Amino acid sequence: MLKIGILGSGAVAKALGIGFIKTGYQVMLGTRDTTKLADWKTNNGNNASIGSFEDAAKFGDLLVLAVQGNIAAEVIEAAGPQYFNHKTVIDPTNPISKEPPQDGVLKFFTKDESLIEMLQARFPEVHFVKAFNSVGSGQMYIPSFKEGKPSMFICGNNTAAKTQVAEILDKFGWEVEDMGKATAGRAIEPLCMLWCIPGFLNNKWSHAFKLLKA
Repeated sequence: MLKIGILGSGAVAKALGIGFIKTGYQVMLGTRDTTKLADWKTNNGNNASIGSFEDAAKFGDLLVLAVQGNIAAEVIEAAGPQYFNHKTVIDPTNPISKEPPQDGVLKFFTKDESLIEMLQARFPEVHFVKAFNSVGSGQMYIPSFKEGKPSMFICGNNTAAKTQVAEILDKFGWEVEDMGKATAGRAIEPLCMLWCIPGFLNNKWSHAFKLLKA
């Protein structure tokens, strides 16, 4: 079974970490301050561990970049890009700017290029796969909706990495929709904006997207 290194200590990192542990994986969460994750480690058994960003990057056969989009590249540099090279890296980041939402619509710091494209260009030996960026942390593992399985849109340049992530998503309870190369991040990342609007306007956060097919 693969070992999973998750870089981050927020809600997304914790939720995905629990999902991986429940699916049978060993998981290490990496953070700048391990004291923030002591309770998470205690509550999740022998397959849960914590360490630095570098520790998690070294530990994981597969990595998850569960940090704020504006520091994603900085975190990879801090952890050591050499520990990411040739590994599948699940990328749930979104390029959210520090400006407040306007009429419930988030603002992004990207323009004609998605964040996954920027990361892929900066770290060309890493196999980034965009996933988990268009849903809240509470529904990332075994999402429950009366309409059935929701859709998770993914993209990335490495076919084998996307296959690996698709298998994980299936175990996590998602239907996978592969949108192609990292360029598709230009369409997938703004789904975060759309997902957040009902939350900002009406405090409704329990929803997901579904691609219907004729």
